[in-house]
Amino acid sequence: VKGTHAHSWVMSFDDEMTSFENYAAAMPNNCVFLVDTFDTIEGVKKAIVVGKRLRESGHEMVGIRLDSGDLAFLSIEARRLLDEAGFPDATIVASNDLDEHLIESLKRQDAKITVWGVGTKLATAFDQPALGGVYKLGALKDEDGKWLPKVKLSEQLIKVSTPGILQVRRFFDDQVARADMVYNELMELPETCVIMDPLDPSRRRKHGKEFSFKDLLEPVIRSGEHVLESPTLVEIQARAKEQLDMFHESILRLDFPHNYPVGLEQQLHEQKCELVNVLRHSNDD
Repeated sequence: VKGTHAHSWVMSFDDEMTSFENYAAAMPNNCVFLVDTFDTIEGVKKAIVVGKRLRESGHEMVGIRLDSGDLAFLSIEARRLLDEAGFPDATIVASNDLDEHLIESLKRQDAKITVWGVGTKLATAFDQPALGGVYKLGALKDEDGKWLPKVKLSEQLIKVSTPGILQVRRFFDDQVARADMVYNELMELPETCVIMDPLDPSRRRKHGKEFSFKDLLEPVIRSGEHVLESPTLVEIQARAKEQLDMFHESILRLDFPHNYPVGLEQQLHEQKCELVNVLRHSNDD
């Protein structure tokens, strides 16, 4: 675990240099100095002085942290000072209400930031505080053990549920993700699948043998038993990066991303439409 100190640590001493020296004495192997309490550039220079003393005692300064001001300009200046002083491996940590948009902007400005300290905007789900995930019944077994598809109707098209035991299949072309298809595991799939846009049935895509695929949903609980081994945090991180690398950069851009095709397999779409029609007509009667 690596960390840094707060502005209150610096302010609890008579001067910034003394605060850095005391922090180095207490945490000689974990020195990330917060340098912007009074003057950022001067703070970097003081951190370098203490870093040199650490090196003389057999320890190495980890880096500095920037928490205010023009992070692009200050990181570039800090990198120059650190390199000139013989600390090319010292990290520059940046914080201060970072989000994906600010990080992208700083990268475009060639900011020399090594570690991005994302806190409030991540931990509080700042731009999307709620996930509209709702349980809906998709199928029910009758007394003979046969699965019966179930649909919930709504005045809003997006709230009409999809029937069946659902799975999501991702199609790939040369290791690049091309489309996701929701299908019913109770239906046998044809060799060439047709993906229907549920909000615009006139939009459809065909995916045949020329595409590889992977089913994405894995059972975690079966009959009350935990059946999937929980991955480690490192494995989760590696998988997330691996999956993101499979998408074209135009889909991943933050502003005006290209639409990634997601839809229903044609048989499932037709089954859903048929069930909806039956229910609507039965209510009319």
